[in-house]
Parts: sequence; C-alpha cells; structure tokens
Amino acid sequence: MPDPSVAKRSKERAELEKIFGDDLPTTTRDEQTLGSCDEGHRSEDMQSDEWFLENRPPHHG
Repeated sequence: MPDPSVAKRSKERAELEKIFGDDLPTTTRDEQTLGSCDEGHRSEDMQSDEWFLENRPPHHG
C-alpha cells in the first residue's frame, strides 16, 4: 500500500510545477562538461590561459 505522505508530496510537486514550471535542469552545465574534461578533452574555451589573462582582475597585476 503506497505511503499517503509520498502521494501528497507528489501531488504538491505537480501543482507547483504546473504553476512555476520545472525550470531546473537535472544536471548542471558544470557537471555536463566535467565528464568531457575527465576524459582528457578540453573545451575550446579552455584551450589556453588567454581568457583568464584577459579577464584577470586589476588588483592581480
């Protein structure tokens, strides 16, 4: 027999998703790109330190 509290939470969640939508992804962009970095692949943005040097805060000289 199903737990009534689980059914209630499920119903409440469905109501909230109906109102607000389900806009949170199940995985973050970091988690998605982490897998490719673990395999030894680097994204185009991380090919060199150029981006980091261009975006270095002024107080870091």
